[in-house]
Amino acid sequence: MANKVNSSHILVKTETEAWVIIGELNKGGNFEDIAKKKSLCPSKKRGGSLGWFTRGQMVKPFENACFSGKKGQIAGPVKTEFGYHVIRIDDLV
Repeated sequence: MANKVNSSHILVKTETEAWVIIGELNKGGNFEDIAKKKSLCPSKKRGGSLGWFTRGQMVKPFENACFSGKKGQIAGPVKTEFGYHVIRIDDLV
């Protein structure tokens, strides 16, 4: 079981927007470019990167998606109090 995860995300207001982004990614869209253009989170300046974090640092639905995935996987849409997240799991240790 991983203790730390490095992930990036794109935060949008609606589930529909999140599904559109997942579709763009599935067609080869660049995650960082899409994050810079569409994400509502300040992390968009870093292409959506949140860096490394451990359990207990993020809201539960987001954390659960990150720690239950595999490196390189796209997860989402994940609904939290902030909106809908499209998450890329960059690494786990």
